[in-house]
Amino acid sequence: MSTTEPDALLGPADIRELAATLGVRPTKQRGQNFVIDANTVRRIVRTAEVRPDDVVVEVGPGLGSLTLALLEAADRVVAVEIDDVLAAALPATVTARMPQRADRFALVHSDAMLVRELPGPPPTALVANLPYNVAVPVLLTMLDRFPTIERTLVMVQAEVADRLAARPGNKVYGVPSVKANWYTDVKRAGSIGRKVFWPAPNVDSGLVSLVRRAEPVATTASKAEVFAVVDAAFAQRRKTLRAALSGWAGSAPAAEAALVAAGISPQARGEALTVEEFAAIAENKPAATGPAEAGPAETTSVETTSVANEPDVENKPEQSA
Repeated sequence: MSTTEPDALLGPADIRELAATLGVRPTKQRGQNFVIDANTVRRIVRTAEVRPDDVVVEVGPGLGSLTLALLEAADRVVAVEIDDVLAAALPATVTARMPQRADRFALVHSDAMLVRELPGPPPTALVANLPYNVAVPVLLTMLDRFPTIERTLVMVQAEVADRLAARPGNKVYGVPSVKANWYTDVKRAGSIGRKVFWPAPNVDSGLVSLVRRAEPVATTASKAEVFAVVDAAFAQRRKTLRAALSGWAGSAPAAEAALVAAGISPQARGEALTVEEFAAIAENKPAATGPAEAGPAETTSVETTSVANEPDVENKPEQSA
């Protein structure tokens, strides 16, 4: 870990002063809540198990609270920020607060959903605070586009954290749970209260740890083909898989045939299946209907909808700083 000054991280007064200087007024509409507690960001870094040789990518750095804590522990940090004002200010904050680490920091001013390459060495870890309405598509997009990311820790609204980490059979198990499991082993990694944010949100937050699978899901089906089954199964989650997959397979009898061939009861529901079982169904899709196609844009759309259509949740902190 790098040696830094005791006051290098941002405290409550620092956050408010920075925001005032930049003319940034946190709004509920934008979900802007800034972390004002140095102990919290250091806890996030510890929970993420950031190592001295890690190249960490951070999405939504905001004013830089978590960014500075990451720079204390990692070899390099690349921050992706969409906001014009916040993106323009962050490099100066890093230089002022942690000058000895400034050359280890890089900023990408872009929407994370559009980023396809990052400066410097490939990222090995992803640490971010994400708003619930884009948390799942951003997370899955980053995992898909940057396969060198081995460890991920995201802070999201508590209910979204529960969905990501849910196991088959859990009532909140759904599209986010299955697709996250395609890439990683997922688990809840802690809770974050409301008082560490300014302004304090109306919801609690949760930490989710995602560790890249040592081996990919064993299947002859492509990711697009598997995800097409997942999307179809949960689009009508109250229906049996025989009914829910009828459109995907071409008919209910064809769906039943695919399910039986995969060793799964046609009366089962999507919430009971593992990602491996969804892959087995994809492998047995009736050939006459042709392969499933689901590009990145379709996957993203489904992800956002899938989260939004589950029980209502309030917006959570958008920025990690």
